[in-house]
Amino acid sequence: MVKFLLDRILLLILKLFGIATILFFIIQTLPADPAAVAAGPDARPEQLKQIRKDLGLDKPIIVQYINYIKGILKGDLGKSLITREKIIDELNLRFPATLELSLLAAFVVVVISIPLGVISSLRRNSIIDYSTRLFVITGVAIPPFIIALILQLIFSQYFNLFPLEGRLDAEMKPPDYVTGFYTIDSIINGSMDKLLSTLHHLFLPVMSLAFGRLAVGTRFTRIGMIETLKEQYILVAESKGLKKSRIIFKHALPNAIIPVIAMLGVQIGFLLSGAVLVEVVFTWPGLGRYAVDSVISFDYYAVIGSTLLIAVIFVTSNTLVDILYTKFDPRVSLN
Repeated sequence: MVKFLLDRILLLILKLFGIATILFFIIQTLPADPAAVAAGPDARPEQLKQIRKDLGLDKPIIVQYINYIKGILKGDLGKSLITREKIIDELNLRFPATLELSLLAAFVVVVISIPLGVISSLRRNSIIDYSTRLFVITGVAIPPFIIALILQLIFSQYFNLFPLEGRLDAEMKPPDYVTGFYTIDSIINGSMDKLLSTLHHLFLPVMSLAFGRLAVGTRFTRIGMIETLKEQYILVAESKGLKKSRIIFKHALPNAIIPVIAMLGVQIGFLLSGAVLVEVVFTWPGLGRYAVDSVISFDYYAVIGSTLLIAVIFVTSNTLVDILYTKFDPRVSLN
């Protein structure tokens, strides 16, 4: 087990190192000059020269790369070319908003997709099953930001049930900072009105983000249950006269859900990537919107920082799921 864990940790480090390296060299190929972005359109040549020196852009590419890796290892992602603020501080400020949105979306995916997949598998070729299949096709085919626009149009514009943007009502101040999650901070501060407002603002972004992943989770659960219910040990359990509910929830579901567990690591990455445009649609002050704004303004260092953070979460979540998978499926070798 120790060797297995060490191998996974080493692989995780190598993946992150590779991602950081690729990001650095991709940025080098972009046409705009970071010094010109930082200096502004009216900068004089001598100012550009000084800024290039301050940013270390006058040094050979290999030296820039080494300094870049050293900075990452120290937790220093540099400063924004636009705001001149430390990027790590900007990410710390915005990341809780994205994480709260993504975790709630993941919770919705698990809570809804697994029961829906189980029901669909038990009612094969029924109206429920056909409706579930249609839902799966729709969820996979439509991008999250399109779902976001549709939900905005229906529930905000036509029926005025949910707000169009933001994390909180405009007249309210954010709850005192503890975790950065408005839901948790509102509970800690005892502000029920802020909690209700936060949940009100979260509903449409969460459903926009979760919709496609719900379809994938439902599909995996349905397929897993159908295959598991054909297994010999299920037939033996049925022949012994065990209750159907016991067969389903104690024998079939724990085995059918194994592929769903493996899927969750990948889905977390999809949720984070989908959050980028969903946050733009709902003017959500999170990591995704920060990344998009950075791309538009050619703030290269901010783009690197936000992309690295998303990559760290994506790769780490997959590694954790890989480790957890061995606990749920004893057939997986630890060698």
